[in-house]
Amino acid sequence: MVRIHLKRGDASLFLYETTTNIPIADLLKELSDIYNAILKIRRLCSEIEMLAEFGIAKPTEAVGLTDEQISELKITDEWTPRCVPSGGSTFNRDDIGRRTGNAPTAKLAEVLTKTCADAKKATSKDTVLANQCMTMDIVNDELDKLKGAVMIVYPMGLPPYDEVQHILNDTEDLTGREEGKLVIPTEECQLWWANKELMRGKHLHEYVGKNEKTKIVAKIQRRGGGAPVREPVVDDATQKAMMAFAYKKQEELKKLEEADDDSYLNAAWANPNALKGRLQGTGNIGFGKLR
Repeated sequence: MVRIHLKRGDASLFLYETTTNIPIADLLKELSDIYNAILKIRRLCSEIEMLAEFGIAKPTEAVGLTDEQISELKITDEWTPRCVPSGGSTFNRDDIGRRTGNAPTAKLAEVLTKTCADAKKATSKDTVLANQCMTMDIVNDELDKLKGAVMIVYPMGLPPYDEVQHILNDTEDLTGREEGKLVIPTEECQLWWANKELMRGKHLHEYVGKNEKTKIVAKIQRRGGGAPVREPVVDDATQKAMMAFAYKKQEELKKLEEADDDSYLNAAWANPNALKGRLQGTGNIGFGKLR
C-alpha cells in the first residue's frame, strides 16, 4: 500500500494508505472527505464543550439579549423547560449570551468534555507521529461517540436551532464564517506532490510509480491557490540547533586563538642556546652602561 503523509501548508494532517492503481479523482474524494470530517469533529467538539459549560442554546431571536430584554420583547422559549440535562443542571451564566446557562452537572459535563478530548486526540496530527493511518471509519466512529455522549446527557434531544444539533444533522451554515474557509469541497480539491498537481483523469501510479511500498508527502488545498510554497530544507528546530552549534564552535576557536600566544619564546627557559651558554660560562654575560 502506498502511504501518503497529507499536509495543508506546513501543517501535518494525517497518514493515509491506498494503492497505486487508484484514480486521482477517487483519491481526492477520499482525502477531502476525511479532511472535512475531521474539521467537523473540531467544530462539534468546540460546541459540545460550550454545551457542557453553559447548557443549550437560546432561541435565535434571543441570542445576546438579557433576561429583561427577552421578557420585554415577549420572546418565548419552549425548549429550555423540555431540554433539562439528565441528572439535573447547575446555573452558569454565559456572558456572551448564546446559551441559557443551565449547564449539566459536573459528572455529566465530564462525559461530554472527555469524549471531546478523546475524539480530538484520535484525529489529531499526533497520529502521524504514532505512525497510525487515518480512515473514514475511524472518523465516523468518533462522530458516533460524540453523538452518543450528547444523547446520554440530553436523551430528549437538543433544540433544532442549537449549533450542536445543526452539526449532527449536517445543516450548519458556514457562510461568512472563518471555519468555512478551511473546508475543501471535493470538486475544488487539489493534491500536490513533488511540485506537481495530481490531475483528475489519471491514476496515482502515473506519478509515483507502481511500487506499493512508496511513501510520499502530499499537500491538499483548494483550487485557485497555485502551487504550495516549498518547505524549507530544515525545520525551525533543526535550524536553531545548527546555529547554536556554529556559535559554540566559533567561541571555541576564539579561545584557541587567545591561547595561541608565542610571547613565551622570549623567556629564558625557552632559549635553545641556554645550555650551551651555561657550559661555556657565558650564560650571564651582560653589557654594562656605555659611557
